[in-house]
Amino acid sequence: MTPLRYLNGYPPAIVAQAQTLFDQGKMGLWMEKRYPHGHGVQTDKALYQYVGDFKQRYLKNAPALSKVLFDNRQNPVKGTLGTNTFVSRVQGGKLKSNNEIRIATLFRNGPEDFLRMIVVHELAHLKEKDHNKAFYQLCCHMEPDYHQLEFDMRLWLNWRERAEKE
Repeated sequence: MTPLRYLNGYPPAIVAQAQTLFDQGKMGLWMEKRYPHGHGVQTDKALYQYVGDFKQRYLKNAPALSKVLFDNRQNPVKGTLGTNTFVSRVQGGKLKSNNEIRIATLFRNGPEDFLRMIVVHELAHLKEKDHNKAFYQLCCHMEPDYHQLEFDMRLWLNWRERAEKE
C-alpha cells in the first residue's frame, strides 16, 4: 500500500476510497472511462493559442501574455504543474512587463480536462496572485468543475506514478 502523495490535505475518508480503487487495480479503468480523450495541443504555439482563447473569453482586461509554453522542468514531485511569472524591467524611459505561463510537459499527453484546469489556474494568477477565496472563485467562474478536476488530476498523477514504477 503506497501512500497517495498528491492527496495530502484531503479528508481521510476520500483518500481511503481512492486508496481502495488503487489497491483493487481499478484506478486505471476508472480514469480511462472518465477521461477517455486526449487533446491536440502538442506544440508551444498551439498552447499559446489555447491559453489565449481562454484569456480572451474570461480575462480580456488582464495583462497580455508574452510567452506560453510546455516546460519539462515543471515537476509534480516538486509541487509545480505550471507557473505564472511576471517580470517588470525598465528599458530606457519605459517600463516593460512580461507575463509568462509555463505548463508541465506531462500535460501534453494527458486528458484535455486536466490541461484546461491547469490553464485556468495559471490564468487566474493574472488577476489574483495568492491562492485565496477570490482566486478560487475566479477559477470556478472559468471552469465550474475546477475543484473536481483538480482532485481527479491528483488521482491521475498518482496513477501515472504507479504505472511508471510497474
